[in-house]
Amino acid sequence: MLDPLLPAKAPLVRDHITAPISHYQRGDVLFSSPEHTLLARGGPTLTGVALPELPAAVADRLARHDAPGTAMVIGAISFDGQNCRLKLPARLKTYPPLPLQRRFHCGTSAWTLTSTPSSDDYAKLVGLARDRIAVGEADKVVLARALTATSSQPIRLTTLLLHLGGRGRHTFAVPVGPRQTLLGASPELLISRRGRTLATTPLAGSIPRRRHPDDDQDAARALLASAKDRHEHQLVVRAVVAALSPYCAELNVPDEPEVQATPTLWHLASPITARLADPDVTALDLAAVLHPTPAVCGTPTTAARALIADLEGSSGLERGWYAGLVGWQRADGDGQWALALRCAVTDGDRRLRLWAGAGIVADSDPDLEVVETDAKLATMLHALDAIPR
Repeated sequence: MLDPLLPAKAPLVRDHITAPISHYQRGDVLFSSPEHTLLARGGPTLTGVALPELPAAVADRLARHDAPGTAMVIGAISFDGQNCRLKLPARLKTYPPLPLQRRFHCGTSAWTLTSTPSSDDYAKLVGLARDRIAVGEADKVVLARALTATSSQPIRLTTLLLHLGGRGRHTFAVPVGPRQTLLGASPELLISRRGRTLATTPLAGSIPRRRHPDDDQDAARALLASAKDRHEHQLVVRAVVAALSPYCAELNVPDEPEVQATPTLWHLASPITARLADPDVTALDLAAVLHPTPAVCGTPTTAARALIADLEGSSGLERGWYAGLVGWQRADGDGQWALALRCAVTDGDRRLRLWAGAGIVADSDPDLEVVETDAKLATMLHALDAIPR
């Protein structure tokens, strides 16, 4: 059964900002999920630890905390797994999930938008990737593109976070450098651990949503019936199942994908649940095993990474925090990690770099992949009120 259409109208926030946003300050870490919103402030930051060593480093730091029973880390891990910004907060507050705001107007700025690579050049890269897949270099590769948005006025992060709220299942803001903040609204959960209960929802295969309800439902049905998108999706599901299986006593995988909606896209999704065999395996242990999935890298992983370095590198792109991980973990090993998608990184007070990517397989259409990445960029552009007219 198809997801219901998002409501045409939703409550409009006029004269107030939801509590976690009103309390947010630059330098805080914010992570909102369908369960709750966490706002972390103060405390030391763990940085420079690579993902393979990170679970042990985090466990050690949390065990030495003054209150290990309530200690946690919260923040981001880079795509290449070589860097992290994880705060051990001095203060942590929990709020309800951020609501979706469908009507707003920032009205504070004019924007200059510059694409890297250009749409035409991105289509050419997709064609090159498709050709190299066809000769056996990989089965799938995810290619990214970036959009630099420059403002005529200083950017207010609180306003941007308010407008991002609810546009993905996970809204986040993480300081990642001097005057740099990673922020976004990701639709994709990599891993959640609650005791021995695990959950993950791989997304792969997407189609832009349509304005008219009938056309929108037709688009969702077309995605569900698309052989190309189902193949792309199955590559991701197989990889996730293979990575988790050694750690699980039970693993429940849907026979068929379903369609899930965001305000701009339909996605093929497979909600997977599992039960840990060993209760000492933490959320970060599992994140390190899973990342990068074919949803953000491709498959086989080593070959896809090589293609990414070659093709994205030819455009001068370096992913950094894009398609890495954002989330949290407590000392008991429970935690939640989402993929850093539908995101941007601020560069000072007037510039952001927005990111989007698309999964390329042998029968991908370069022009349609441009359309898909445009739709993914629209999540941030809507929040900026910077959709090109």
